[in-house]
Amino acid sequence: MLNIGWDKQPIEIQAKNLAMFGYGQWSHRAKSFRTSLYARSIVIQKGEQQDLILCCLDLGCITYAMRERTIQRLSQYTWFHPEKLVLMATHTHSSLGGCSYEALYNMPTPGFVPEHVEAIVKAIVHSILHAHDSAQPTEIRLGAAHFDAQIPVAWNRSLKSYNRNPDVQPRSEHETHLALDRQMNVLGFYRDGKLHAFMSLFGVHATCLGNQLHQYDGDNKGYAAAFSEQQLREQGIVQPVAIFAQSTAGDVSPHFHGKNQLKKRQKITGEAEYQYAQQNGCYQSDLAFTALYQSKNIHAEQLDAICQYIDLSNIDIDPEFSNGQAARTSRACHGAAFFAGTPVDGVGAAKPITLAMQLLSDRVRKQRLNPQHPQYQYYQALYASQGVKPIVLEAGDKCLLGQKLDIMPSILDPLIGEMNRQYKAGAIQESEMVAHIVPIQLLRIGEIALLCCAGEITTTAGKRLVATVSQQLAAPSKVLLASYCNDYMGYITTYEEYQQQAYEGGHTLFGQWTLAAFQTTFKALAQQFALPPEQRQYEQSLRPKIPPQHELDKRTHYGSTKTAVR
Repeated sequence: MLNIGWDKQPIEIQAKNLAMFGYGQWSHRAKSFRTSLYARSIVIQKGEQQDLILCCLDLGCITYAMRERTIQRLSQYTWFHPEKLVLMATHTHSSLGGCSYEALYNMPTPGFVPEHVEAIVKAIVHSILHAHDSAQPTEIRLGAAHFDAQIPVAWNRSLKSYNRNPDVQPRSEHETHLALDRQMNVLGFYRDGKLHAFMSLFGVHATCLGNQLHQYDGDNKGYAAAFSEQQLREQGIVQPVAIFAQSTAGDVSPHFHGKNQLKKRQKITGEAEYQYAQQNGCYQSDLAFTALYQSKNIHAEQLDAICQYIDLSNIDIDPEFSNGQAARTSRACHGAAFFAGTPVDGVGAAKPITLAMQLLSDRVRKQRLNPQHPQYQYYQALYASQGVKPIVLEAGDKCLLGQKLDIMPSILDPLIGEMNRQYKAGAIQESEMVAHIVPIQLLRIGEIALLCCAGEITTTAGKRLVATVSQQLAAPSKVLLASYCNDYMGYITTYEEYQQQAYEGGHTLFGQWTLAAFQTTFKALAQQFALPPEQRQYEQSLRPKIPPQHELDKRTHYGSTKTAVR
């Protein structure tokens, strides 16, 4: 039997009217707390092996700044190994902003907030250490259950994109609730036959709470955890931990999508949004216990993990995943659909603006694809990778509609003003705008493999990625997918979904072959994972570049210190 421990710690920060991560709205600022935000950890030990660590946070995403600093602090312990650490986010849109070394997604905050990163890392480390110290003999059980079709917990928000996939059953406008994976997988941890802790995997955006609210909150996943822990306490369990992690949430909304979708969403405002989030969390909590009631013991004779960083901007695609054609990814680009936002969860720029973006993008494309253009070959490869996307922001090359970042007047929008300020101040010259070197990771807990993905992956993309890994692993036989793990790199759609250029496609930064890039790299990693550890050969030195301190300082506005967390 394994020794397993668990713990949760609050992320201790003050609400200072800084923008929250997720909606990208300048006005979406935190003025107080509705609920506490937590780091929840489960540590699995076996003999002299280094611990396997699962840590889930009530955050919009994980960043390299968080992971790198956590590793620094835990590296003093002999039982710790970085490859056996997975950090996951619930993807609540009502949580801390300003936590990334990369500049773009910090713009609304505005800027980098070292105090936030410090508080997050402190909560992670304390929860892991307490979990490690509390480890005792524990059994693991795996359960699964499906949400009944009538349970209003989740809807596919990009039905046209979903229906493009040849490997799905097409759904009508009245069946958006069926165009997703309605199964929840749950790992339960039992002592003396009693459930003490568990980890749920189910994909649905934590966007019950909209961008007009001004409180930090765990949203549906946070409420699900709170309800579950309360239920376990009522059963006599001391200090229970319930993790509600994400899976294929990329195209899955907690709000109704179908006829009159906006009218229905607009009826849920203010206090009703918190009640809606609680109800959604209650649905998830109830199903987690249902899954565990019918769970089975798993034989966890082996604990293992492998983690590798890849450069998503420079992946040659295995022809198996590109219909036999030569294909590769490109540097990061945001499309017009990214700026348009999602139809219900987070509406973005007005339609006339996004149409203008598309027209200007088409003009830039035509100019660049003129064989007389001095960089014709580079742009030929870029557009071959990015496909039909109307490129607006080239985050990899720091261009906006083919020009320098400060081409648009600041008066148009505070976010544009902040981007202009940082660019003119020399705050992002050497810094990346978005992450492109990100980790891919596989964990083994006996017969279970956990596939850990950094992005927001859609229902069908996740299904294909799991199938790719499963084909390489003779054992274990069950592969589970966790998303929003270890870093954040935007979306992962299928090739077919990408052609629709809905929000998810516009936010699939590295082009139409992004899923194929993950299939290519995860296939290779899984092949190594199937070997004994001493025989594995894979890249272990690649890491993201940490921006220079002087640039971080110029991007840091708030707090008592200008010293970044390094």
